[in-house]
Amino acid sequence: MAFDWFKRKAKNITTSTDEKKDVPKGLWHQTPSGKIVEHDELRRNSYVSPEDGFHVRIGSAEFFEILFDEGKFTELDANVESIDILNFKDTKPYKDRLKEVRAKTKLTDSIRNAVGTVKGTEMVVSCMDFAFIGGSLGSVMGEKIRRAVDYCIANKLPYMIICQSGGARMQEATYSLMQLAKVQAKLAQLSEAGLLYIAYLCDPTFGGITASFAMTADIIMAEPGALIGFAGPRVIRETIGRDLPEGFQTSEFLQEKGFVDFIVKRTEIKDTVAKTVNLLAVNA
Repeated sequence: MAFDWFKRKAKNITTSTDEKKDVPKGLWHQTPSGKIVEHDELRRNSYVSPEDGFHVRIGSAEFFEILFDEGKFTELDANVESIDILNFKDTKPYKDRLKEVRAKTKLTDSIRNAVGTVKGTEMVVSCMDFAFIGGSLGSVMGEKIRRAVDYCIANKLPYMIICQSGGARMQEATYSLMQLAKVQAKLAQLSEAGLLYIAYLCDPTFGGITASFAMTADIIMAEPGALIGFAGPRVIRETIGRDLPEGFQTSEFLQEKGFVDFIVKRTEIKDTVAKTVNLLAVNA
Protein backbone atom coordinates (compact mmCIF):
# COMPACT_ATOMS: atom_id res chain seq x y z
CA MET A 1 0.00 0.00 0.00
CA ALA A 2 1.40 3.41 -0.97
CA PHE A 3 1.17 6.36 1.39
CA ASP A 4 1.03 9.89 -0.01
CA TRP A 5 3.06 11.31 2.87
CA PHE A 6 4.90 13.74 0.57
CA LYS A 7 1.96 14.93 -1.52
CA ARG A 8 0.43 18.35 -0.94
CA LYS A 9 -2.87 19.62 -2.28
CA ALA A 10 -3.68 23.28 -1.84
CA LYS A 11 -5.27 25.92 -4.02
CA ASN A 12 -5.54 23.53 -6.97
CA ILE A 13 -1.78 22.76 -6.83
CA THR A 14 -0.70 19.12 -6.58
CA THR A 15 2.91 18.11 -6.01
CA SER A 16 4.44 14.75 -5.26
CA THR A 17 7.88 13.16 -5.14
CA ASP A 18 6.87 10.70 -7.84
CA GLU A 19 5.71 13.39 -10.25
CA LYS A 20 8.17 14.92 -12.73
CA LYS A 21 8.13 18.63 -13.28
CA ASP A 22 7.44 19.55 -16.88
CA VAL A 23 10.46 21.08 -18.60
CA PRO A 24 10.06 22.73 -22.02
CA LYS A 25 11.67 20.57 -24.68
CA GLY A 26 14.84 21.77 -26.36
CA LEU A 27 16.27 23.68 -23.42
CA TRP A 28 18.86 21.10 -22.39
CA HIS A 29 20.19 17.67 -23.27
CA GLN A 30 21.55 14.85 -21.13
CA THR A 31 24.32 12.71 -22.64
CA PRO A 32 24.67 8.97 -21.88
CA SER A 33 27.43 9.78 -19.38
CA GLY A 34 25.01 12.00 -17.47
CA LYS A 35 26.38 15.39 -18.57
CA ILE A 36 23.80 18.16 -18.89
CA VAL A 37 24.26 20.61 -21.76
CA GLU A 38 22.11 23.61 -22.61
CA HIS A 39 20.59 23.43 -26.07
CA ASP A 40 22.03 26.75 -27.23
CA GLU A 41 25.52 25.70 -26.16
CA LEU A 42 25.04 22.35 -27.87
CA ARG A 43 23.99 24.04 -31.10
CA ARG A 44 27.00 26.37 -31.04
CA ASN A 45 29.23 23.30 -30.75
CA SER A 46 27.67 21.48 -33.74
CA TYR A 47 25.51 19.39 -31.39
CA VAL A 48 28.55 17.80 -29.77
CA SER A 49 28.65 17.83 -25.97
CA PRO A 50 31.63 19.96 -24.86
CA GLU A 51 31.64 18.01 -21.59
CA ASP A 52 32.29 14.51 -22.95
CA GLY A 53 32.40 14.77 -26.75
CA PHE A 54 29.13 12.89 -27.22
CA HIS A 55 27.64 13.43 -30.70
CA VAL A 56 23.91 14.03 -30.30
CA ARG A 57 21.88 12.55 -33.15
CA ILE A 58 20.72 15.29 -35.53
CA GLY A 59 18.88 15.51 -38.82
CA SER A 60 19.38 17.03 -42.24
CA ALA A 61 18.40 20.56 -41.16
CA GLU A 62 21.17 20.65 -38.56
CA PHE A 63 23.76 19.02 -40.83
CA PHE A 64 23.04 21.47 -43.65
CA GLU A 65 23.38 24.34 -41.20
CA ILE A 66 26.77 22.99 -40.06
CA LEU A 67 28.17 22.20 -43.52
CA PHE A 68 26.99 24.89 -45.89
CA ASP A 69 28.47 28.39 -45.78
CA GLU A 70 26.24 30.66 -43.69
CA GLY A 71 23.77 27.76 -43.58
CA LYS A 72 22.55 28.66 -47.08
CA PHE A 73 21.62 25.97 -49.62
CA THR A 74 19.12 25.08 -52.31
CA GLU A 75 17.11 21.93 -51.71
CA LEU A 76 16.73 19.59 -54.68
CA ASP A 77 13.80 17.24 -55.38
CA ALA A 78 12.00 18.30 -52.20
CA ASN A 79 8.58 17.04 -53.28
CA VAL A 80 9.46 13.41 -54.05
CA GLU A 81 7.39 11.24 -51.67
CA SER A 82 6.89 7.53 -50.96
CA ILE A 83 3.64 5.81 -51.83
CA ASP A 84 2.18 2.54 -50.57
CA ILE A 85 3.10 0.44 -53.62
CA LEU A 86 2.25 -2.92 -52.01
CA ASN A 87 -0.73 -1.90 -49.83
CA PHE A 88 1.45 -3.10 -46.97
CA LYS A 89 0.11 -3.46 -43.44
CA ASP A 90 1.90 -4.49 -40.25
CA THR A 91 0.66 -3.01 -36.96
CA LYS A 92 -0.92 -0.30 -39.12
CA PRO A 93 -1.29 0.41 -42.86
CA TYR A 94 1.88 1.77 -44.44
CA LYS A 95 0.02 4.73 -45.93
CA ASP A 96 -1.14 5.72 -42.42
CA ARG A 97 2.39 5.34 -41.09
CA LEU A 98 3.70 7.62 -43.83
CA LYS A 99 1.02 10.20 -43.13
CA GLU A 100 1.81 10.22 -39.42
CA VAL A 101 5.60 10.48 -39.78
CA ARG A 102 5.29 13.28 -42.35
CA ALA A 103 3.10 15.24 -39.97
CA LYS A 104 5.45 14.61 -37.05
CA THR A 105 8.77 15.33 -38.78
CA LYS A 106 7.65 17.82 -41.47
CA LEU A 107 9.77 15.76 -43.88
CA THR A 108 8.65 14.12 -47.12
CA ASP A 109 10.94 11.09 -46.73
CA SER A 110 14.11 9.79 -45.07
CA ILE A 111 16.66 11.75 -47.15
CA ARG A 112 17.08 15.31 -48.42
CA ASN A 113 19.27 16.62 -51.24
CA ALA A 114 20.89 20.05 -51.13
CA VAL A 115 23.41 22.02 -53.17
CA GLY A 116 25.52 24.81 -51.74
CA THR A 117 29.07 25.87 -50.98
CA VAL A 118 31.31 24.33 -48.31
CA LYS A 119 34.19 26.71 -47.51
CA GLY A 120 33.61 28.26 -50.93
CA THR A 121 33.48 25.00 -52.92
CA GLU A 122 30.14 24.09 -54.47
CA MET A 123 28.95 20.53 -53.89
CA VAL A 124 25.85 18.38 -53.44
CA VAL A 125 25.04 16.77 -50.08
CA SER A 126 22.38 14.13 -49.44
CA CYS A 127 21.55 13.67 -45.76
CA MET A 128 19.42 10.96 -44.17
CA ASP A 129 16.97 11.73 -41.38
CA PHE A 130 16.77 8.96 -38.79
CA ALA A 131 13.55 10.48 -37.43
CA PHE A 132 11.75 9.40 -40.63
CA ILE A 133 11.15 5.66 -40.14
CA GLY A 134 14.69 5.11 -38.91
CA GLY A 135 16.28 6.72 -41.97
CA SER A 136 15.21 3.62 -43.87
CA LEU A 137 16.10 2.97 -47.51
CA GLY A 138 13.06 2.93 -49.76
CA SER A 139 12.23 3.74 -53.35
CA VAL A 140 12.32 7.49 -52.68
CA MET A 141 15.79 7.43 -51.12
CA GLY A 142 17.13 5.52 -54.11
CA GLU A 143 15.44 7.88 -56.55
CA LYS A 144 16.64 11.03 -54.76
CA ILE A 145 20.22 9.77 -54.68
CA ARG A 146 19.94 9.00 -58.41
CA ARG A 147 18.77 12.54 -59.09
CA ALA A 148 21.51 14.00 -56.88
CA VAL A 149 24.15 12.06 -58.83
CA ASP A 150 22.69 13.20 -62.14
CA TYR A 151 22.84 16.81 -60.90
CA CYS A 152 26.49 16.33 -59.91
CA ILE A 153 27.39 14.90 -63.30
CA ALA A 154 25.53 17.64 -65.19
CA ASN A 155 27.19 20.38 -63.13
CA LYS A 156 30.56 18.67 -62.47
CA LEU A 157 30.21 18.78 -58.69
CA PRO A 158 31.55 16.52 -55.90
CA TYR A 159 29.00 14.51 -53.93
CA MET A 160 28.56 13.57 -50.27
CA ILE A 161 26.07 11.29 -48.51
CA ILE A 162 25.54 11.58 -44.75
CA CYS A 163 24.37 8.13 -43.65
CA GLN A 164 22.28 7.33 -40.57
CA SER A 165 19.91 4.45 -41.11
CA GLY A 166 18.60 1.19 -39.75
CA GLY A 167 18.59 -0.36 -43.22
CA ALA A 168 16.07 -1.14 -45.95
CA ARG A 169 12.38 -0.31 -45.43
CA MET A 170 10.47 -3.56 -44.99
CA GLN A 171 7.16 -1.97 -46.02
CA GLU A 172 8.49 -1.67 -49.56
CA ALA A 173 10.06 -5.14 -49.66
CA THR A 174 11.85 -5.85 -52.96
CA TYR A 175 11.36 -2.27 -54.14
CA SER A 176 13.63 -1.09 -51.33
CA LEU A 177 16.28 -3.74 -52.06
CA MET A 178 16.31 -2.78 -55.73
CA GLN A 179 17.62 0.63 -54.69
CA LEU A 180 20.98 -0.90 -53.72
CA ALA A 181 21.80 -1.82 -57.29
CA LYS A 182 20.22 1.37 -58.63
CA VAL A 183 22.33 3.62 -56.42
CA GLN A 184 25.53 1.67 -57.07
CA ALA A 185 24.99 1.96 -60.83
CA LYS A 186 24.63 5.74 -60.53
CA LEU A 187 27.70 6.04 -58.30
CA ALA A 188 29.66 4.11 -60.92
CA GLN A 189 28.64 6.77 -63.44
CA LEU A 190 29.77 9.46 -60.99
CA SER A 191 33.16 7.78 -60.75
CA GLU A 192 33.43 7.45 -64.54
CA ALA A 193 32.81 11.19 -64.75
CA GLY A 194 35.84 11.73 -62.50
CA LEU A 195 33.80 13.20 -59.65
CA LEU A 196 34.49 12.66 -55.95
CA TYR A 197 32.09 10.77 -53.67
CA ILE A 198 32.40 11.09 -49.88
CA ALA A 199 30.40 9.10 -47.31
CA TYR A 200 30.05 10.30 -43.71
CA LEU A 201 28.76 7.52 -41.44
CA CYS A 202 26.82 8.52 -38.34
CA ASP A 203 25.21 6.58 -35.53
CA PRO A 204 23.65 4.24 -36.53
CA THR A 205 24.50 3.05 -40.04
CA PHE A 206 23.21 -0.49 -40.58
CA GLY A 207 21.72 -2.98 -43.01
CA GLY A 208 21.61 -2.43 -46.74
CA ILE A 209 23.12 1.05 -46.42
CA THR A 210 26.33 -0.42 -44.97
CA ALA A 211 26.19 -3.32 -47.43
CA SER A 212 26.27 -0.93 -50.38
CA PHE A 213 26.91 2.76 -50.94
CA ALA A 214 28.06 3.64 -47.40
CA MET A 215 31.13 1.49 -47.98
CA THR A 216 31.88 2.20 -51.64
CA ALA A 217 32.78 5.89 -51.41
CA ASP A 218 36.13 7.28 -52.53
CA ILE A 219 36.60 8.56 -48.98
CA ILE A 220 34.75 7.06 -46.00
CA MET A 221 34.53 9.21 -42.90
CA ALA A 222 32.71 8.42 -39.66
CA GLU A 223 31.67 10.17 -36.48
CA PRO A 224 33.42 9.10 -33.27
CA GLY A 225 31.70 6.21 -31.54
CA ALA A 226 29.16 5.62 -34.31
CA LEU A 227 27.73 2.11 -34.57
CA ILE A 228 28.22 0.78 -38.09
CA GLY A 229 27.45 -2.69 -39.39
CA PHE A 230 25.07 -4.96 -41.27
CA ALA A 231 23.30 -6.94 -38.56
CA GLY A 232 23.15 -5.76 -34.96
CA PRO A 233 25.54 -7.12 -32.30
CA ARG A 234 22.81 -9.13 -30.55
CA VAL A 235 21.90 -10.96 -33.77
CA ILE A 236 25.56 -11.68 -34.54
CA ARG A 237 26.26 -12.88 -31.01
CA GLU A 238 23.30 -15.27 -31.07
CA THR A 239 24.25 -16.52 -34.55
CA ILE A 240 27.91 -17.31 -33.88
CA GLY A 241 27.38 -18.25 -30.23
CA ARG A 242 30.30 -16.28 -28.80
CA ASP A 243 31.08 -12.91 -27.30
CA LEU A 244 32.11 -10.10 -29.60
CA PRO A 245 35.35 -8.07 -29.36
CA GLU A 246 35.29 -4.93 -27.23
CA GLY A 247 34.13 -1.93 -29.23
CA PHE A 248 32.80 -4.18 -32.00
CA GLN A 249 31.03 -2.23 -34.80
CA THR A 250 32.14 1.19 -33.56
CA SER A 251 33.70 3.55 -36.08
CA GLU A 252 37.03 3.24 -34.26
CA PHE A 253 36.93 -0.56 -34.56
CA LEU A 254 36.15 -0.32 -38.27
CA GLN A 255 38.93 2.18 -38.86
CA GLU A 256 41.39 -0.22 -37.24
CA LYS A 257 40.18 -2.96 -39.60
CA GLY A 258 40.45 -0.73 -42.66
CA PHE A 259 36.77 -0.14 -43.41
CA VAL A 260 36.81 3.56 -42.48
CA ASP A 261 39.41 6.08 -43.67
CA PHE A 262 38.98 8.84 -41.08
CA ILE A 263 37.23 9.44 -37.78
CA VAL A 264 36.02 13.03 -38.02
CA LYS A 265 34.40 14.97 -35.20
CA ARG A 266 31.30 16.84 -36.26
CA THR A 267 32.93 20.08 -35.13
CA GLU A 268 35.62 19.45 -37.76
CA ILE A 269 33.54 17.97 -40.57
CA LYS A 270 33.17 21.18 -42.60
CA ASP A 271 36.91 21.88 -42.71
CA THR A 272 37.75 18.22 -43.37
CA VAL A 273 35.26 17.88 -46.23
CA ALA A 274 36.45 21.14 -47.82
CA LYS A 275 40.11 20.06 -47.63
CA THR A 276 39.30 16.61 -49.03
CA VAL A 277 37.35 18.05 -51.96
CA ASN A 278 40.06 20.59 -52.79
CA LEU A 279 42.76 17.91 -52.66
CA LEU A 280 41.00 15.09 -54.51
CA ALA A 281 38.19 16.38 -56.68
CA VAL A 282 39.35 16.43 -60.29
CA ASN A 283 36.89 19.14 -61.23
CA ALA A 284 36.89 21.09 -57.95
